[in-house]
Amino acid sequence: MKTNLRSMARRYMRTFLICALSLLSCVPLNSQELRWTDAQANTWYVRQPWPAGANFLPSTAINQLEMWQSATFDPTTIDRELGWAENIGMNTVRVFFHNLLWQQDPDGFKQRINTFLTIAARHHIRPVFVLFDSCWDPFPKLGPQHPPIPGVHNSGWVQAPGAKVLADPSQYPQLEAYVKGVVGAFASDPRILAWDIWNEPDNDNESSYAREDPRNKNELVLALLPQVFAWARAERPTQPLTSGVWHGDWSLLEKMPPMARLQIEQSDIITFHNYSWPEDFEQSVKNLEQFHRPILCTEYMARGVGSTFDTILPLAKKLHVGAINWGLVAGKSQTYLPWDSWLHPYVLEKPPVWFHDVFYPDGAPYREREVEIIRDLTGGKPAPE
Repeated sequence: MKTNLRSMARRYMRTFLICALSLLSCVPLNSQELRWTDAQANTWYVRQPWPAGANFLPSTAINQLEMWQSATFDPTTIDRELGWAENIGMNTVRVFFHNLLWQQDPDGFKQRINTFLTIAARHHIRPVFVLFDSCWDPFPKLGPQHPPIPGVHNSGWVQAPGAKVLADPSQYPQLEAYVKGVVGAFASDPRILAWDIWNEPDNDNESSYAREDPRNKNELVLALLPQVFAWARAERPTQPLTSGVWHGDWSLLEKMPPMARLQIEQSDIITFHNYSWPEDFEQSVKNLEQFHRPILCTEYMARGVGSTFDTILPLAKKLHVGAINWGLVAGKSQTYLPWDSWLHPYVLEKPPVWFHDVFYPDGAPYREREVEIIRDLTGGKPAPE
């Protein structure tokens, strides 16, 4: 009888524990660990100045590794070039990180981020930090980076985390440590505008490195992206999380590509890329308004394909959409060259018009009229006479 009672007690206890664990799994996380509500996101947005700025890489760096590694971190150039952005009224920049930087030197990386934030704040600029990126070279390496390939757009940019790590789930704990370490260190820092979790996660690099990407890259990222959002949210950031949609039909959530649906459903604020004509830009915004959240365009302005400051920036302000163009200063990234330079390098000839970027390396504007437009819309400082 005692044996039966003990057995029954063990069964009841086991059943109780299973039920308890099941209930716990259904208990909502702390509200700060959940995706923001529409109201939270819109309340945040009305407290911000209209976000206007550029994707930023100092002209002395070819990629995000060269920007941030100790041996090549260049606060003097960063300070000078962010000063040019401030002078034309820019109040944000979008800046890319890399998981290898955390793996190499987490404390040093955090110190350099803090240095960058101190410089940016001095210029009244609050960055959007990007954690991962599916574009360009899938084999990133620490240490000295190769020089620019003559005549080729963005010839040294590297993916994060890179093909080998992405294809090896046993290395994902390192990615989790990176995300939690970086976001956790700056989760309450008012100098940061937002966190961009993954840039163009399903970009297949068709014109450059497609053959070297994992064949199942899209499936790998589709499975990993929700985890990255969860890792970031676990640190309870006071800044919104996002990942920008960049292709496909956005007229209805059901029509979106699987990755875009995931990005929309996970993001606190809606971000998107558009390098097309103003009519297409406006339609993209109209489609994204169905989600009733703040909207920022985190990549635009490619002169050769119809996206210009003259047409897009006034439209973005009219639509209450933040606008972050690609490129600030022409430098080692060579993004003033067009995308097609990967197929036809501009070695013996110059492109008829700069593709991206605003300033020459000495701070002179590529087009005076463009910086006048930016100043007029942002309230930047008058040009010196």
